Amino acid sequence: MLLGGAPLLSQDRGFGLGIIIGEPTGISFKGWVNERNAIDGGLAWSFTRNGSVHVHADYLWHSFRVFQTQERIPIYYGIGGRIRTGHNEEAQLGVRVPVGIGYLFKDAPVDLFFEIAPIVDLAPKTELEANAGLGARFWFP
Repeated sequence: MLLGGAPLLSQDRGFGLGIIIGEPTGISFKGWVNERNAIDGGLAWSFTRNGSVHVHADYLWHSFRVFQTQERIPIYYGIGGRIRTGHNEEAQLGVRVPVGIGYLFKDAPVDLFFEIAPIVDLAPKTELEANAGLGARFWFP
């Protein structure tokens, strides 16, 4: 089977689990819904917000046609939500709009990714923030 003109890799299906390093830093997961869409998320902590805990989930759209190479390098974008809470801090609820790039290895069930995600916190007050991170995931069939 082909995806975007290339053979399917283990990262094109199944479930990926790994890490994301940046702001915030923690555990990353991703699961494919179909050939172009996936749900990803993270459970992480912030080093700049007094150790706050960050949980997010996003629905993603992928394009495998931006880079015309033999390599699998998708560009993706999406929309999702984020909850953050910490010591002596009110819980914050916001909307994320992640944009990123991935690299799917041909010979290993691993992917690398980099993303930025502007966030509009909606409660308890409206604020604009951003997350950014570099990550890697191992893919299970």
